[in-house]
Amino acid sequence: MTVRRALVASLAVAAALAWARPADASVALGLGADYLLDPEIGEFQLTLGVATPLARHLSVGARFGAMLLSEPSRVGVPLDVKLGVRMDRLYVEGLAGPWIVFDDDDALKLHAAVGFGLVARAVSFGLEVGYLDPTAMIGVRLAFPL
Repeated sequence: MTVRRALVASLAVAAALAWARPADASVALGLGADYLLDPEIGEFQLTLGVATPLARHLSVGARFGAMLLSEPSRVGVPLDVKLGVRMDRLYVEGLAGPWIVFDDDDALKLHAAVGFGLVARAVSFGLEVGYLDPTAMIGVRLAFPL
């Protein structure tokens, strides 16, 4: 009897997966501005983000690009992996990865953050709260689907 139930359950899962339309991967151009709390400096980013769906509301992806830190001026490369949840026009995502800052004693910095915001057809807008070694940060994000 348990073999029959397992077979029926397997067929039901296969039918559900076959019924679902496969979603395409997405690509977005991003702009970001952050305020780092200690030391009090600003950080600006231009990034490219890619994501692919894992389930109906769940996606996994990456974000990478260029950044400019102020006081003193330094450039770098932000690299993040992200896990996102999107429900209708709202999103929440978790990000983590190394950020490389050139002309710095400690060039490799850990970044971890949580972002949330609104999604429209032509743009998404959100806030991001996180940590960039050795300080907390808060910022805004704009992303334009390509």
